[in-house]
Amino acid sequence: MSHQSELIATDIDAYLKQHEHKQLLRFITCGSVDDGKSTLIGRLLFDSKMLYEDELSKIESDSVTQGSAGGKFDPALATDGLKEEREQGITIDVAYRYFSTAKRKFIIADTPGHEQYTRNMATGASSADLAVILIDARHGVLTQTRRHSFIVSLLGIRHVVVAINKMDLVDFSQQRYEEICEDYRSFAARLDLPDLHFIPISALNGDNVVDSSENMPWYKGSTLMNFLETVYIGSDRNLRDFRFPVQYVNRPNLDFRGFCGTIASGIIRPGEEVMVLPSRQTSKVKSIETFEGPIDEAYTPLSVTLTLEDEIDASRGNMIVRSGNVPRSADTVNAMIVWMNQDAMIPGKTYLFKHTTQTLPGSIETLNYKIDVNSLHRSPTSQLELNEIGRASVAFNGPIHFDAYRRNRNTGAFIIIDRISNATVGAGMILDGEIDEQRRAIWDDETSEAPDDGEGQLANVGGEERASRFGQKPVTVLLTGLTGSGKTAIGNACERKLFDAGRAVAMIDGERVRKGLSGDLGFSVHDRSENLRRSAHLAHTLNDAGLICIAAFVAPNEAVRQKAAAVVGRDRFLVVHVATSVDVCRQRDTKGQYAEADAGKLTEFPGVTAVYETPDAPDLVLDAASDSIEACADAVIDLIRDRGFIR
Repeated sequence: MSHQSELIATDIDAYLKQHEHKQLLRFITCGSVDDGKSTLIGRLLFDSKMLYEDELSKIESDSVTQGSAGGKFDPALATDGLKEEREQGITIDVAYRYFSTAKRKFIIADTPGHEQYTRNMATGASSADLAVILIDARHGVLTQTRRHSFIVSLLGIRHVVVAINKMDLVDFSQQRYEEICEDYRSFAARLDLPDLHFIPISALNGDNVVDSSENMPWYKGSTLMNFLETVYIGSDRNLRDFRFPVQYVNRPNLDFRGFCGTIASGIIRPGEEVMVLPSRQTSKVKSIETFEGPIDEAYTPLSVTLTLEDEIDASRGNMIVRSGNVPRSADTVNAMIVWMNQDAMIPGKTYLFKHTTQTLPGSIETLNYKIDVNSLHRSPTSQLELNEIGRASVAFNGPIHFDAYRRNRNTGAFIIIDRISNATVGAGMILDGEIDEQRRAIWDDETSEAPDDGEGQLANVGGEERASRFGQKPVTVLLTGLTGSGKTAIGNACERKLFDAGRAVAMIDGERVRKGLSGDLGFSVHDRSENLRRSAHLAHTLNDAGLICIAAFVAPNEAVRQKAAAVVGRDRFLVVHVATSVDVCRQRDTKGQYAEADAGKLTEFPGVTAVYETPDAPDLVLDAASDSIEACADAVIDLIRDRGFIR
């Protein structure tokens, strides 16, 4: 299981070459305090024989005086290296460990479980391919479990293993394991965790860590180590969009000018046409130089030097891209921000922003809301405190060249630096493009909360009277997704099922509203926003009348969706993301809209020529490609029932 090989004794050069070309997996362990994160890593290192003899001796001696295993061997001491960590039995800083097996190389980040060290956890997760979220089988899903799961989703980690630890303390109960799995799934349905797995383990004793456990014969799945060695991460890297931020211009003599840097995404070959941003000058790649010599192909995350056929002025902070595939450029973006400093983040204050190789001043222009990472509720705020997460619009003193974070983690992220102390005070993940002043003005002309019309009710009939009459509480369910995702079909099925069950329900969708109330609107970003604004007021009126409103709209912009929620009333507004892939949506397109968008006839078409922003924390995620319309409709109705709007 370990990286030990006969080649070490027979052919060391062959062994080193084999080791060099192993695939690297970066992963983090996270979860609540005392869930066993450090113990798990120590067990992985011990069972895979990755600890040196002097380390083992030190751990064995420390286990007697500082361990938490009753004097027995305590694997947690392999990673808790700080004096304060060993004294308190907790992880404070991010501890990185490196090891390899015959199949892969690994970098583990052991992240803290305490709420006050959330910023450290976010730091460790920022570069991870996979997250191992530990849950104590005795306690189940805790607040900190939800907190870390939300951050994992926010940071775009696609592969998640929920390791249900300390199974030995619940007598290896299959029933308890399944209860925790079901509890976590119901919570995770609101997050973007596309590849989710569950493994029951005992990190202290090694059950299902490296070797299969004889104590849990009912579990037929993979061990944790086997999963880490085999999980497929090849498709996680963005190899479509070539992005090369220039870090340094290498000019050793008059005959050589090379642009040095690390490829953020994509693939490049000599002879391909490229463009330098922001000047937009074009040329072709003459050669790709490395320390070992020129190569015929380079891809992320290689560090290379590009030479061009033409003399083009480019310097640090510029970006080289393909001519037909350029990132967005703007001086204002929307972003999710994790605040990492004791001093609160203040909108309007000037900070330094480091994006790729470019550092420029700017400020937090407006703070839309902060997210309670325990409940996923959003609330207005004037500033962000330490470890808080919020959505904001950021204004830079010059343009940056970027992609959405979920498309490209390297060009979609930035850090915030205090100009005086030079300390990193925050990190941001870009959600969308530039903010359109015209689009924003429509909503800002009116109150951001639900209209006040007699305590939100019509005439002299009160809300309690209507609830008593209809046997339900009013709610608006927004089904949002790409064109062709199945939103309207799911909405119609929900309306039919609820009506047949005796509920007072109404269904509205973008196409119906455009035939009447929004007949004067087109499909620009501005007009889509206005269409949803009018529809939100319609939904608010239907809710005031005591009805359940099912609303199916593309609604591609998260900020606009939030404003719609404020108009309807946040306590009676649910967001369901119909996350059908764009490829399936294209196959379902009977009107040829995707083909027209590809041909440039439809501009600002979400998913092709415009961005569709995935909801930050939807109440439910559906996939109408893998599940039937009936099953999706049942899931929506279950959500309405679980939230107490119907019995």
